[in-house]
Amino acid sequence: MRVGLFVTCLVDLMRPSIGFASIRLLEAGGAEVYVPPHQTCCGQPGYNSGDRAGARALAAKVVAEFESCDYLVAPSGSCSGMIKTHYADLCRDDPVLLQRATALAEKTYELTSFLSDVLALDAVPGSFPATITYHDFKDQPRKLLARVPGLELAEMVECETCCGFGGTFAVKYGEISTRMADNKCQHIAASGAGAVVLGDLGCMLNIEGRLRRRGDTKTRVLHVAEVLAGESS
Repeated sequence: MRVGLFVTCLVDLMRPSIGFASIRLLEAGGAEVYVPPHQTCCGQPGYNSGDRAGARALAAKVVAEFESCDYLVAPSGSCSGMIKTHYADLCRDDPVLLQRATALAEKTYELTSFLSDVLALDAVPGSFPATITYHDFKDQPRKLLARVPGLELAEMVECETCCGFGGTFAVKYGEISTRMADNKCQHIAASGAGAVVLGDLGCMLNIEGRLRRRGDTKTRVLHVAEVLAGESS
């Protein structure tokens, strides 16, 4: 099984450890991991800002880089969602590209969904002797985290509620975004956990930035791949 890892531009630039952790997990599940060396962005920022031409060019690039793989996996719900949900709209005026983009979308997965639903990973390499809370409502990451030795999960209130990032939303609606991030930080603190774990680096940067501005210098902000792979030190 050849799995193409879409690292994401944020992970590449800001926290490469998430990419390496993702590779370790995929290989633990028996996958052959391929990382296209010239990959960049999925096109979501441009798409959300109305730059359809720029986003479409990036979509065509992603399709060309990953269509030969059995699956495309990304350690990001927003990037995998962009490919699965919006590439068809971007490519609708080009029947050939639309067909290729649709085929790629059908085999695109967010990392924890792929580990749980496709690879059926029953053991993880990492251990984490601490209490965490999780920002998300999905079952797959919780099932995987339950297999991490030493880890305890303390659910926060409104775990499913947005942190206020939303890509360009945080730029366009800064005051609303800040209030949403403040609410999330309060829920994290109330959980009593020493770390908040989540599955998207954009949200991680938003939450950690707000935590630090509020004076919280201790709560760790970790990607689920780092915890599962044992690369969260």
